[in-house]
Amino acid sequence: MTCELQKHLTEDRGFNLMLGFIIRPPHQLLSLLLCPGLRIPRLSVLCAQPRLRAMAVSSSSWELPLVAVCQVTSTPDKEQNFITCAELIREAARLGACLAFLPEAFDFIARNPEETLHLSEPLGGNLLGEYTQLARECGLWLSLGGFHERGQDWEQTQKIYNCHVILNNKGSVVATYRKTHLCDVEIPGQGPMHESNSTIPGPSLESPISTPAGKIGLAICYDMRFPELSLALVQAGAEILTYPSAFGSVTGPAHWEVLLRARAIESQCYVVAAAQCGRHHEKRASYGHSMVVDPWGTVVARCSEGPGLCLARIDLNYLRRLRQHLPVFQHRRPELYGHLGHPLS
Repeated sequence: MTCELQKHLTEDRGFNLMLGFIIRPPHQLLSLLLCPGLRIPRLSVLCAQPRLRAMAVSSSSWELPLVAVCQVTSTPDKEQNFITCAELIREAARLGACLAFLPEAFDFIARNPEETLHLSEPLGGNLLGEYTQLARECGLWLSLGGFHERGQDWEQTQKIYNCHVILNNKGSVVATYRKTHLCDVEIPGQGPMHESNSTIPGPSLESPISTPAGKIGLAICYDMRFPELSLALVQAGAEILTYPSAFGSVTGPAHWEVLLRARAIESQCYVVAAAQCGRHHEKRASYGHSMVVDPWGTVVARCSEGPGLCLARIDLNYLRRLRQHLPVFQHRRPELYGHLGHPLS
């Protein structure tokens, strides 16, 4: 079992200590990690600033909302994918998380567009029904990061939507966002990606949804390359941005962490990014490195290699103080360069 506890130490300006846990593989005994008195054999301190001063862990920090970020290797086998995801979700519930995030294509990753369309389901289908039951069973909110959805226009279009679904702890669908930026790219060494062959772009953004961890703004993977989207979400009240993803093996090392940290810094939001990892089949592999980034731009939790999960606490008081000390949204000059990301209506 590989376990590592990361302590994120911010500058001593009244900001709380943030804790992130890296866990692989999931196991019930890992619940011991949440005991403040437990001695961890291997401890690493993550220091992002040159002048940092360690602070004691206050008792209140253990009362902050805990979120779990799941990393999986989806295949065309939907049943096995559900078993894997369900194991991680149950582990997240045992560890005390209030919300678990799954990556894009948590349901399956097919070999070609024809197989993608064949395996897709409507939101009212059997697979989402299983996740609804799982959310109720675990008493956990779920971010289902990219469901291959047959929409109401399926019969006319024979194409699907890449749909980010939020379930509450009663199993009810409380928000859906259909990916607006489709990944039609050809990266040398990574293979072509033509998402629009099987997928329709979503028509609109979704207003941030209130959850036990904070107000979440929904996005999916390739959306992270468009800062206008994140700026629109934060102006609509988002405190956490989510980018469930399946990044490639070439763009991943070059852009993944850089883009996520940039979105966190410019929006002054937490960023939660659940990712696909490893080889899905003979035609496709994903980069992994699921992570949580705080509003300062520091990675406070990340997954190690392979399927597993990581945990992070969300401190909205820290976020509000940071926005107060660095009020960038009050300093914008739209009369000079227009509105980058209009507030949602």
